[in-house]
Amino acid sequence: MSVHGAAIIWERNPHESEEDTFSRNHRVMLNGDQEVNASASVEFKGDPNCADPEQMLVSAVSSCHMLFFLAIADFQGYQVESYEDNPKGYLEKNDRKGREITRIELSPQVTFSGDKVPGREAIEKIHAHAHKSCFIRNSVTADVTINDA
Repeated sequence: MSVHGAAIIWERNPHESEEDTFSRNHRVMLNGDQEVNASASVEFKGDPNCADPEQMLVSAVSSCHMLFFLAIADFQGYQVESYEDNPKGYLEKNDRKGREITRIELSPQVTFSGDKVPGREAIEKIHAHAHKSCFIRNSVTADVTINDA
């Protein structure tokens, strides 16, 4: 078992454009004194210049998948030169009269180099193994799909 923590810091301030409510802006403190400026998403009176929790969830799923993909590819003798993804998460109504991220689409673009370069089928298998292994994906109820693998 391992434990993972962060710090969330919020202080009351007026909303930038709506004086009848408060600012949703806050800070997320992470390892290495990293600080992420966060807010609600724009549709919930958040700051468009800050990360929102939905973005952070989607990026966590993508990051976890990538790290497993890189480890599996390396273990199989493939050299990954670059990996880029532009994941999308869909916040939709659920059957409990609320909203949730119902699906996340990963669209990784991977470049390999070296003497051993995997074919499409091998790449798809690496993605499938990473998909099954990803801790974050295994922790969410959203459907996670991999496009253009």
